[in-house]
Amino acid sequence: MFRFLQSCCLANPNQLPATEDCSIDVGLPRPLGVRVYGKRRAGAALVVHFHGGAFVSGSLDSGATVARLLADAGAVVVSVDYPLAPADPFPAAVDAAYAALQWAWRRRARLAGQGAALFVAGEEAGGNLAAAAALMARDRLAPRLAGQILLSPMLDPCLGTASVRRSDQGPAACPLARGWCGYLRGPAAAEHPYATPGRSTRLAGLAPALLITADDDPLRDETLAYVHRLGEADVPVSEFVLPAPTGWPAVLQEPASLGRPWEEELGTRFATFLVRAGRRESVDLA
Repeated sequence: MFRFLQSCCLANPNQLPATEDCSIDVGLPRPLGVRVYGKRRAGAALVVHFHGGAFVSGSLDSGATVARLLADAGAVVVSVDYPLAPADPFPAAVDAAYAALQWAWRRRARLAGQGAALFVAGEEAGGNLAAAAALMARDRLAPRLAGQILLSPMLDPCLGTASVRRSDQGPAACPLARGWCGYLRGPAAAEHPYATPGRSTRLAGLAPALLITADDDPLRDETLAYVHRLGEADVPVSEFVLPAPTGWPAVLQEPASLGRPWEEELGTRFATFLVRAGRRESVDLA
């Protein structure tokens, strides 16, 4: 069952406000909060976005930097306030992510415009959820995704890469490790591809992907490993590594501010990918 608890977002779809908070009922135990960025217009992409926070923290506010950059790149963005661990461990957040994706797909014309291409995006833990939602969409044959945008995604709970070891986060104090422990119920959950997309053994047929990381990002190596595996599975994929220093991924949850050179770079990469993947989607549907 999919319905608005508050009709603010769709009451007048031709005058969708630049930013609006709503609650949606997607058939889960609790409604989901969403924040919609951008205005319905011809040619706009529709992006379902998930914030970071290592699965145990984060909010619509902390996801605003990436969501606004996506909106500035020409998309209507639905940012989702998914359930957090440890109160709601795997698969609660993944189920919410996929349900929100289905909800957006059914309302894409009213949210973004007729024929809007659907994308999924996320940073850090949100990148994990975006990647998992893309896997679920492929496995369940719906909804049809034009692309996935993953920024510094958390894909593997082992945290044994060289980029993690080079970071300043020790094992005991590492927020990524604490997040994984809170999110996964136990060792068995870590083997599920929807919990750890980086370990998935079947990646063929996924939507085209854009992955972005940074030289000083602890998640750099697992991001690039996923790029490599997507390419081996013949998934159209492009990547970009921002030069240090960036402070990724933690800085992605901070309010947007002037003076971050990577924000302009992200906007350019987003806009290019949205246009190219949207065109590919139009050709495939023709």
